[in-house]
Amino acid sequence: MAKITFMGAGSSVFAKNVLGDCMLTPALQDAHIALYDIDGQRMKESKDMLDTLNNNINEGRATITAHLGERSRRTALKGADYVVNAIQVGGYEPCTVTDFEIPKRYGLRQTIADTIGIGGIFRTLRTLPVMFDFADDMEVVCPDAWLLNYTNPMSALTGGMLRATSVRTVGLCHSVQCVTGNLLGSVRLKNPIRKLQHQVAGVNHQGWLLSIADDGKDLYPEIKKQVAATLKRILKAGGPAAYKQAFLARNSEEEWQASPDRRACHDMIRLKVMLDFGYYITESSEHSAEYMPYWIKSGYPELIDLYGIPLDEYPRRCIGQIAHWKKRSQEMVGNKALTHKRTHEYGSYIMEAMETDVPCKIGGNVMNDGLIDNLPGEACVEVPCLVDRNGVQGCTVGRLPEQCAAMNRTQINVHLLSIEAAVTGRRDAIYQAAMLDPHTSAELPIDKIKAMCDDLIAAHGDFLPAYR
Repeated sequence: MAKITFMGAGSSVFAKNVLGDCMLTPALQDAHIALYDIDGQRMKESKDMLDTLNNNINEGRATITAHLGERSRRTALKGADYVVNAIQVGGYEPCTVTDFEIPKRYGLRQTIADTIGIGGIFRTLRTLPVMFDFADDMEVVCPDAWLLNYTNPMSALTGGMLRATSVRTVGLCHSVQCVTGNLLGSVRLKNPIRKLQHQVAGVNHQGWLLSIADDGKDLYPEIKKQVAATLKRILKAGGPAAYKQAFLARNSEEEWQASPDRRACHDMIRLKVMLDFGYYITESSEHSAEYMPYWIKSGYPELIDLYGIPLDEYPRRCIGQIAHWKKRSQEMVGNKALTHKRTHEYGSYIMEAMETDVPCKIGGNVMNDGLIDNLPGEACVEVPCLVDRNGVQGCTVGRLPEQCAAMNRTQINVHLLSIEAAVTGRRDAIYQAAMLDPHTSAELPIDKIKAMCDDLIAAHGDFLPAYR
């Protein structure tokens, strides 16, 4: 019987997806599921929901226990085979608000702020110490367990665990699974796809779709031709909002919803990067806008409308999700008929492959142990991985196209220095991570960057360890 410990179990929707998937997986149906959180109310909601789900879809075969607070953490982890990490340290308030509002005072605008950029750096600084505490416990009570990390910043947190602890860790992000669908949704191909083939490699949220083919036929030329024409139309109209308004003046809302142009309007930056750098990237345009120095620029405010860049997008989502949860919690927690269908999340498939020794392939975040030749060996990279009883094994990719590797290295700089700051407690490493961030360094001079970091450190208070 496998033991699965879920850290951050108050994330009820995500817990339902990953643990509901496990309940539908024969090799995992009799698992001991240990829930861990520091929020008693959210823990209770998740426990009640999962008990109902266990009875409805799994004949009550799983054993589900709840463990609240740091004193119970080792009990939750003891004997675990798999540990799923889904924590968010500091939550929306106060920490996410701080990540946005203080940089805004310096004129630095963000969209999501959870991966790199100043927001990603400070997420790393407040999350890695907590994960290191998890690692200290795991090394004692479940030294052979696999940590499945779903928490952002994915590369920095997974890389930090792989570099500074002995815990076997893989980082998981569903953007790899969605990338081909996102791209194909923006075009009308001449022929239906019969046998889709693709390869993705790079770093998390900036993995490159290196190839996309149908039964050996390269689809990129046709895709790029269509995308170039579509972007030209949208930009000529004045950007996505203006283009949509003009479209609806001639067509119905139903036609807009079905149009590839609608998808293109939501994905302007990724499509533009594909045309200029040659390859499509895994994460959305709202994320990508703050990963590069080209888009959110005080000297070129017209880019915001032309490319539909949603500034302060993540705080808006958080406010909406908090309000929506009041209704959603009743639909999930109070629903005695609750059911589930297995999702595309990698978690249950990884555990199933390790339990049964029937291999599966995933896109995983692992240490670059000779997998991508032109990225640093100490980087955490996102590559195809084979999973079986031997664990998660990254597959060799070789060299990325040089322009793609160069773009990735600008992300890796921030990852490595954020890890350095978290491990050493050095304040100057925080400054250096921020000074090397593409968007931050394109907008602010060095002294302003350092002052902003100092303000963020002070505002985070006890959510950060002391930095010297």
